[in-house]
Amino acid sequence: MSNSSSISHFLLLPLAHTRQLQLLHFCLFLGISLAALLANSLIISTVACGHHLHTPMFFFLLNLALTDLGCICTTVPKAMHNSLWDTRNISYSGCAAQVFLFMFFISAEFYLLTIMSYDRYVSICKPLHYGTLLGSRACVHLAAAAWASGFLNALLHMANTFSLPLCKGNALGQFFCEIPHILKLSCSHSNLRELGLLAISACLGFGCFVFIVFSYVKIFRAVLRIPSEQGRHKAFSTCLPHLSVVSLFISTSIFTYLKPPSISSPSLDLALSVLYSVVPPVLNPLIYSLRNQEFKDGLRKIIMNTFQKE
Repeated sequence: MSNSSSISHFLLLPLAHTRQLQLLHFCLFLGISLAALLANSLIISTVACGHHLHTPMFFFLLNLALTDLGCICTTVPKAMHNSLWDTRNISYSGCAAQVFLFMFFISAEFYLLTIMSYDRYVSICKPLHYGTLLGSRACVHLAAAAWASGFLNALLHMANTFSLPLCKGNALGQFFCEIPHILKLSCSHSNLRELGLLAISACLGFGCFVFIVFSYVKIFRAVLRIPSEQGRHKAFSTCLPHLSVVSLFISTSIFTYLKPPSISSPSLDLALSVLYSVVPPVLNPLIYSLRNQEFKDGLRKIIMNTFQKE
């Protein structure tokens, strides 16, 4: 038996047990992370350099790309390192940093997605007040509130989780450090504090989810009242990318944490964790860029200017 003061490292769940599969997972994660880095970096640079993209929607999209980069850079590099070198170790401080950063970026991303639903609601339902309700100062304040809320949420969870005594070993059933798997190692009833924090976070998340649903109910009602088919198509095209990203984020997270224990297994848990922590940072920029003509025009202009300078 050991406690948290004597634990110097944790053992992460291996992605595979044979050397060939470990190297295959390394190559897959390398390809996914490079794709995510490239796609999200293109969004950040295109929005930052394209003056016609300096609008609330693209400002929040830039912030979303930053959270996606943060998420994949928090979990994937250590998993790649472990697969390449055939190890499971992560230091105690490294695990604490991973918990904090993952909670920070995931929380900020969900708050940003909620704000983006408000942006779509104002754009379609209150277009005459769009500049007033979502001016540059309001956008900065909303984005800052999302980042600050994510930081506070992550700090509280990280500090409370790693203040608990751990006496059930140091092996985690996940390929990165995640709070529920660390709580399983605790031998103290004080983990009720962490469960209370998780309940509060769940309530906040549910409140954001209700707000998003309410916003889209209002949006769809307004869109269906647009007389021209072209106008309805344009309105839907601005909402579908955001709605797709929200659906992917929420569905994978809910199924991961609320699935019945009867269907739980290490391989299924591993696949679901990859699905909600690794896949979205790759798909999000593709969903937005492929369906947004303004963004594609801005990216094309930057590429042409780059080649002309050369």
